[in-house]
Amino acid sequence: MKLAANLSIGASATELRAALRAAIARLEESGVPSAPLAAELLLMHVLQRDRTWLYAHPEFELSPEDAAAYAHLIERRSVGVPTQYLTGRQEFWGLDFQVGPGVLIPRPETEHAIEVALERLGARRAESLRIVDVGTGSGCIAIALARELPRAEIVATDISAAALDYAQRNAARHGVSKRIQFLRADLLEGAMEALGRAESRFDLIVSNPPYVGRNDAGSLPRQVREHEPAEALFAGDDGLQIYPALIDEAARQLAPSGIVVLEIGYNGAQYVGSLLSASQWTDLRVTRDLAGIERVISARLSA
Repeated sequence: MKLAANLSIGASATELRAALRAAIARLEESGVPSAPLAAELLLMHVLQRDRTWLYAHPEFELSPEDAAAYAHLIERRSVGVPTQYLTGRQEFWGLDFQVGPGVLIPRPETEHAIEVALERLGARRAESLRIVDVGTGSGCIAIALARELPRAEIVATDISAAALDYAQRNAARHGVSKRIQFLRADLLEGAMEALGRAESRFDLIVSNPPYVGRNDAGSLPRQVREHEPAEALFAGDDGLQIYPALIDEAARQLAPSGIVVLEIGYNGAQYVGSLLSASQWTDLRVTRDLAGIERVISARLSA
């Protein structure tokens, strides 16, 4: 029996505890990963309450309207729509980001790119830096860096108008719109001109580019494969297609001793490392994530 029937939608109010149990059962039946968490997040979203409140009020009666709204969200999640698209939000770097169809959902592992960038800047973090975030998506990297580096000027590029719309809204939400120039462009095209000083080069280039191979599409979770934007996920058959052009453009647009920080896939370290082993690069480093996967690669342009 589907959740809609279990919740007696439109007929009477429903006890919170029973609604949550029915939702978890429905999601587990559909093979949704982390079903209890998804059911909780969607109920929190409908009721505009936090998790503590949910478990402190198990006998709370949902109105027919709330029960119907919850049932609708559970059904959409059961067919693969990401929880983040249903709630319209995702946390990243301790900040709340708006997300939805057409924009890549920020992942916790991308926070390692922020950590590496800040570590490699070191004492320069207090300077007036010029930074570009290539493939900004929701704007999570650019906005996190803007918050951490209050004197930085940042350009954030993306080929997707939908993604840039989310990024601009997120920048306004977090009070950094005046220091980020959003640019619809492929890689670094027009990035230096966006700051109004075409001769100025960047101190830091950071990117979480598409790095999933189309040959690996079948291994992706359904919610990712069927709902997140393909242009933000896939880069050729092996996932490595973007890096040569990105690194070539970075070499031309970084200032001497400037830093490039790139997120990579599980199979990317050797190939991307070979590109960054050319004579114009130095101080190559690979950083692993909490799962031990080589996640971020960085290097410095020779002075």
